[in-house]
Amino acid sequence: MNTFLDYLTVLAVAALLLAPALYGALHDHRTDRQLAEAARARSTEPRPAPAPRRTAPRPAPWRRGRVAH
Repeated sequence: MNTFLDYLTVLAVAALLLAPALYGALHDHRTDRQLAEAARARSTEPRPAPAPRRTAPRPAPWRRGRVAH
């Protein structure tokens, strides 16, 4: 009976040590799956056309000098 309790104690300590690691591994796997799914969904969407740039008109180079009075 004493040997059985020793084995049971070792298994309980091993479970306590491995539980957080297994939980983290499962969480990482789920996160990787969600990222891959999001990347797949993003790659299949058509990209919107870029908005035209609005810039102020530049003055003509020949008008950059003296101002007529």
